[in-house]
Amino acid sequence: MTELPDEPSGTAPEELSTVAPRLRDLRRRNGLTLETAAQRVGLSPAHLSRLETGQRQPSLPMLLALARTYGTTVSDLLGEAAPERDPILRAGRAEPSEAGGWTYWTVGGAGRAMQALRVHVPQRAQGDLVRVHPGEEWLYVLGGRLRLTLGEAVHVLDPGDAAHFDSLTPHRLAAAAPGGTELLFVHTLLQSGAAELCLGGGTPHGRGG
Repeated sequence: MTELPDEPSGTAPEELSTVAPRLRDLRRRNGLTLETAAQRVGLSPAHLSRLETGQRQPSLPMLLALARTYGTTVSDLLGEAAPERDPILRAGRAEPSEAGGWTYWTVGGAGRAMQALRVHVPQRAQGDLVRVHPGEEWLYVLGGRLRLTLGEAVHVLDPGDAAHFDSLTPHRLAAAAPGGTELLFVHTLLQSGAAELCLGGGTPHGRGG
């Protein structure tokens, strides 16, 4: 299993100061050992332990993987105040956050079965960051070009192109344009234990949000 990389030093530490205790509390609340949670997220137990003690800072893709595993949202992991249950989200209310050089804006409501984000992916090497998890993902390219790797296939998406795929397919996102890539990104929030129950305890496969 490919392990997610450490967070580079460019991320503002004050934005992630609440992540470590939240990660530990959410793992324990879900009744997961350090070893089990690390395996589901795609990390080593030692790496997850460093995240929980604040010795390492997670990238945005890592935060997404952790949020899915614990059945919550990236905003909740970062300790952001939950917006009111208003079906309308005005542009002026969306505050940018940064993790791993990726900038994102929450453009969906809290406490839903899926999370919607507007994401800026910078042009830089993404290494071997490959994600695999239950659920589905949908993305739409707003600007720039996106290199989307799904399994062994590599796709280059232009503005106006979209992708919708089963998240159990190993996948990787990278900008393929000098100025980076702007995306609309939607993913399901599946808590691992509940997902296994819904899937009958057999081989996992994607399902809708």
